[in-house]
Amino acid sequence: MKTILAFIVTTVLIVAITLGAMFVLVRATEYVTSLESPLERAGAMGAEIVLGIVLLLGTVWLATHLAVRIFSTKEARPVDLSGMPSGASSSPASGGGPLV
Repeated sequence: MKTILAFIVTTVLIVAITLGAMFVLVRATEYVTSLESPLERAGAMGAEIVLGIVLLLGTVWLATHLAVRIFSTKEARPVDLSGMPSGASSSPASGGGPLV
């Protein structure tokens, strides 16, 4: 029950954040297109692109982070490597023969 509630709240939160980011970007676009000077408009377009990347990638990161927190299983047990022979290695280059 707790997982289902967390799933619903997370979904609503992510949708709200994404819509908020889109509204901010639309307002920024309207402002940028209203600028008269080409130099100011070019700088504002660059800033708008950076703002869009930060907002939308931040939204994706937050959604992924929350999903992993909600749906992850308990901490996995560490792998016990004490049973491996002392000469064994995971490197394929140490398989034998001289290196040329």
